[in-house]
Amino acid sequence: MSGRNLFIMLGTVALISACSSPGSDIIIDPAYVDRAQYDQDLAECERLADQVRQKAGERAARGAVIGGAIGAIWGGNRSVERGAGVGAVSGAAKGAAATENEKKRVIKNCLRNRGYTVLN
Repeated sequence: MSGRNLFIMLGTVALISACSSPGSDIIIDPAYVDRAQYDQDLAECERLADQVRQKAGERAARGAVIGGAIGAIWGGNRSVERGAGVGAVSGAAKGAAATENEKKRVIKNCLRNRGYTVLN
C-alpha cells in the first residue's frame, strides 16, 4: 500500500468516526432533569472528551508494521505490501473504535460527576 493510499484510508476512517457524537447514544434518567442544563453539561463533557488522544493513526502504523512482517515471512515483496495494507486498515479501525469507546467513557463519567444518572 502506497503512502498516499494509506493517508487516504486513514483520513476516511477519521472522517467516519467523527460523524457521530459519542454523547448522542448516552441514556440518562430524565427525572428531575432541566433539559437546557443537561444540554449545556453534555456539550461541556463532549468538549472534555475531545481531549482523548486519537488512537487510530497509532494503531494503523503498528498494524502496517506487523502486517508487513507477516507478509515478509509468508511471501515476497507483494505479500509485504499487501500485509502492511491489511494491517493498516485493521489497526485504523480498531484504533478508531477504541478512541470512540474511551470518549464515551469520559462523557459518562463527566455526567455522573455532575449528578446525572447514566443508564447505559
